Amino acid sequence: MSEDNNIRVVVAIDFGTNFSGYAYAHKSLPEEIIFRNDWEKFGGRFKTPTVIEYKDDSYTTIKSWGYLALIEKPKKKKKSSSSESDGSSDTKRTFKPIELFKLHSLESLKEKEKPFLPDGLDFKNIVKDFMKELGDDIKENLIRHWQNLDFHNNVLIVLTVPAEFDDKTIEIFRECAFNAGFLKDNLRITTEPEAAAIYYLDSISKEEHELTPASFMVVDCGDNTVDLMTFELLEDEKLSALEEHVGDYCGSCCVDQAFLKFVGEIVGTSAIESMKINHHGQLQYFVQEFCRDVKIPFTGKKEDLDLQQPFVFDLEEILPAIQQYVKEEERSKLEESEWLIEINFEDIKGMFDPVIEKIIHLIRSQLDKSEKECPAIFLVGGFSESKYLQDRIREEFDEIVPNISVPLHPITSVVKGGKTVFHYDRFN
Repeated sequence: MSEDNNIRVVVAIDFGTNFSGYAYAHKSLPEEIIFRNDWEKFGGRFKTPTVIEYKDDSYTTIKSWGYLALIEKPKKKKKSSSSESDGSSDTKRTFKPIELFKLHSLESLKEKEKPFLPDGLDFKNIVKDFMKELGDDIKENLIRHWQNLDFHNNVLIVLTVPAEFDDKTIEIFRECAFNAGFLKDNLRITTEPEAAAIYYLDSISKEEHELTPASFMVVDCGDNTVDLMTFELLEDEKLSALEEHVGDYCGSCCVDQAFLKFVGEIVGTSAIESMKINHHGQLQYFVQEFCRDVKIPFTGKKEDLDLQQPFVFDLEEILPAIQQYVKEEERSKLEESEWLIEINFEDIKGMFDPVIEKIIHLIRSQLDKSEKECPAIFLVGGFSESKYLQDRIREEFDEIVPNISVPLHPITSVVKGGKTVFHYDRFN
């Protein structure tokens, strides 16, 4: 595909179910990819939550989006007020932040399985509104780098979408992007596995790997789902998809849900459900603390995390609002422990293992049905940063797959490939 002479900057957007992010590069320095990695106070993060919060029930004015719409750090307790001692004074949000709205685009998902959506609000409007906020953020960052850049004439937007999106769904997202302020002529759409496959080929070339596979599998371990697709590298260096993509709901967020289930067994399931409704932001802050301190560093080896001793969460400090929802039976036990929850090594491993077993099953099934050998597996997506997941996959498949590789910052692989995919006509 020939590049438009007016295009100076290519921006790749990874519009995810749980998290979204973007990267960009100038055509004069295509290898210098710039990531938005300083979202709010979460410096170093490559993505922000795909969440939006409206001011009122007209759902026309956006109050906040991304991290600001989702995560609320608990306020410090004031000894002078008994109501604040149990966190009950934390503000209950009148209008719940809207999450997971991208799932409403999947026709394969049953209505009862789809996440919360306010009555009368079309998910396409939410997609459009979030894209508009993300687009404004992109414009601000591009102008900081190139003051004379004309966004509508000099910028090509590459939007990556899941492999399961059919033509109808892709067209819906194209229309949402147009309504959000992106020009149709300067918008391209590619699938996430295709973008990751392009990045894989470029990365092994740059790193001068001896491996030049006839075929390879891209395993995209995301927040919600894990998607697999096997590609064949043809003689003319073009790519051809060997198998239809397969996937399952076994992404990183499944570990988070297992964590909340574990906590629910201690404080009561009803208490967790009440927190989801009334103090959703505080609960998400609690989950993010678990991710930062426990899930992300977990390697499956006790000595790496010094987990010979249990990890302790202080609910009075980190999740104070839950005290008002805990019933008497659970309350007496928690008061005895001073509202401290202990998580040991086996607990954490038990949160990971069922999820990883699903991923291993997906890979094995894809390998079994392929008529050709697969000498390489390329792990991408945020969940691929888990050392425990990497080790488990290598333990299972290293005898039959010679090369199992994980790029630096696998969470960025899709946007890196998205930035590159339209510079080269690589797909057969």
